Amino acid sequence: MSGIQGSSPSAPDCETLQVLGFDPALGRKFAAGIEAGLLRDLHVVLAARSGQTFLEYYGIGPDENWATSLGDVAFDADTLHDLRSVTKSVVSLLYGIALDRGLVPSLDASLYEQFPEYGDLAKDPARAKITINHALTMTLGMEWDENRPYYDPLNSEIAMENAPDRYRFVLDRPIIAEPGTRWIYSGGSVALIGAIIERGTGKRLPDFAQEVLFAPLDIAKFHWSAGHDEVVSAASGLRLTALDLLKIGTLFVRKGAWNGRRIVSEDWVAQSLAPAISTEDGLGYGRLWFSGDAPAPAFADPRPWYAGFGNGGQRLWLMPDAGIVAVIYSGKYNFWDAWITPTRVWREIILANFVKA
Repeated sequence: MSGIQGSSPSAPDCETLQVLGFDPALGRKFAAGIEAGLLRDLHVVLAARSGQTFLEYYGIGPDENWATSLGDVAFDADTLHDLRSVTKSVVSLLYGIALDRGLVPSLDASLYEQFPEYGDLAKDPARAKITINHALTMTLGMEWDENRPYYDPLNSEIAMENAPDRYRFVLDRPIIAEPGTRWIYSGGSVALIGAIIERGTGKRLPDFAQEVLFAPLDIAKFHWSAGHDEVVSAASGLRLTALDLLKIGTLFVRKGAWNGRRIVSEDWVAQSLAPAISTEDGLGYGRLWFSGDAPAPAFADPRPWYAGFGNGGQRLWLMPDAGIVAVIYSGKYNFWDAWITPTRVWREIILANFVKA
């Protein structure tokens, strides 16, 4: 795709934008970026501050459902979209909810003890050191390669999906680093977390999510893709509308509460976002959340942001200090530069035009 057609970006009137702390020209600047070809392949942009939408855009373009072509799609507020690896951040939230309820083990519990059917692997002293927290922070120390395109059968996540036993495939990877010392991006680690949630709750991941997260947030429509073995993909399979993903982001900015109801503990929100290790790109990584900092005119110094990242340019951005949540859906699947447009929207449109806290 060289560009994308779509609706004009909508934003509140100038006075409302000013009240929310934004430059009144924000929407015009966003439109200019699209017209100039600097913002490409966008499907949806939806951003809010303190619960009020300040930027909304729906495009038209080719899309996929977990690598299956959907053809050209005219996106709107009701369109489901792949989250790809933003799914991981939602699964982290589900683990926190289950942990709050005493349904899953603590983070320092042995990972291999949760899979007693693979006792032969657990006998390895190097594997015995691995905990659930290592899976949540992607510091298992195991060989895993998701740098290959996702159409490559040698990509580790694709190989896992094609394996006769996905969990043995993950748990049997060679150990190449001391657990907890090296970040290695791994959809396999999240597959294990999804399995632990299902075993602890006695429910399939979508059913547990519907009960404890989606229904309380009035999320009525979703889809969760599953592999050939009918196991849903905890790493990349969830599809939500932009508004419903925005609700999940807002839940984090509100420290786990929604309309006066506690959905997840404030402690889990803090733990999951807090950087536990640095990634190979120098970002922070918590429990299935990326983090960094960025400037905005409203602040004297850069402020922390947190995000779920997904293949093709899918993003859920949070800046709690500003009360800002942004969802970006994009269609540049499997391209190395898919990060450029969502980062430009976040830094150069949203944050650069946030002028008053």
